[in-house]
Amino acid sequence: MDVELSQRSKQILEAIVEDYIATAEPVGSSAMARRHALTLSPATVRNVMANLEEMGLLTSPHTSAGRIPTEKAYRFYVDSLVALRQVSRDEKRQIIQRCRQAGAGLSDILKEASRTLSSLSNYMGIVVAPSFTSDKFRHIEFIRLSPHRVLAILVSCNGTVQNRLLEIGQDFTPDELVRMGNYLNDLMQGLTISQARERILTEMKNEKMQYDHFMSQALQLSEKAVTMDSGDIFVEGQARILDQPEFSDVRRMQDIYRAFEQKGQLLQLLSRCMNAEGVQIYIGSETPMSQSAGVSLITSRFVTSSNNVGMLGVIGPTRMGYSSVIPIVDYTARLVSQLLNDT
Repeated sequence: MDVELSQRSKQILEAIVEDYIATAEPVGSSAMARRHALTLSPATVRNVMANLEEMGLLTSPHTSAGRIPTEKAYRFYVDSLVALRQVSRDEKRQIIQRCRQAGAGLSDILKEASRTLSSLSNYMGIVVAPSFTSDKFRHIEFIRLSPHRVLAILVSCNGTVQNRLLEIGQDFTPDELVRMGNYLNDLMQGLTISQARERILTEMKNEKMQYDHFMSQALQLSEKAVTMDSGDIFVEGQARILDQPEFSDVRRMQDIYRAFEQKGQLLQLLSRCMNAEGVQIYIGSETPMSQSAGVSLITSRFVTSSNNVGMLGVIGPTRMGYSSVIPIVDYTARLVSQLLNDT
């Protein structure tokens, strides 16, 4: 950010941001001078605050003489002022213990990671599973659960397993599902998941399949299984963020909650965050969620043993505790990468 501030202005801005993060109340000059033991008079502090307001770093709510930080202030704080704290031994223990106890399955580890991020940050934890369309196909199996529900188990050559619950229009016997699986395993052997998808679509257009009803049904079933691989998303702790005082407005709360509930839309919006390495911080209008003003997003990528990329992070108010959340997100991403490479 192209902002030049004196050391005094930086000190006061840092104090205001941290006070507001802690209290959610507008910060007044006298109270701040006392709280931080500043060797400055309240009048001097007021002058500096007025200058910061002119620069667009502070704003004055109509109902208070105090100031609150703007998005611009949070960006400057994160880029130039924040002192990141170390992840505590207890936090590390919780992250390791909870993620490892989740089991070896990809979904279990990622679901527990989102819960742990929410629990430790007291905001909303989010994890986007990696797509494995570049992995080589090894095996597909269908299991009948009920007359119109089938579980598709898709296994890649590196051992990644994807379970897909399919809603279907007709009932198949277990023997029919086994025959379909055998046919598809021969058809897709040696292809990547992406190539298998293309092969299925090509075969479905093949005229001879129009006369082989059974094979046509098998292709339609497999097409449902492989095209659903858009990357699962795990969201935990929506209620935690909505408990924050800045979301007390009912209409605003409903808009944000609807955005969180639309997982497909949220996944599409967050997908661009996967392109950047390291911890990324999106503040307010910088986030992919344009309808969620007042929300910040801290993310980091994790990588599987086959170099597929996923993303995890925390969504909270712009008034979030950046100094503690950033290192927690970073540590969790590195641990998840390690666990997925060890399994």
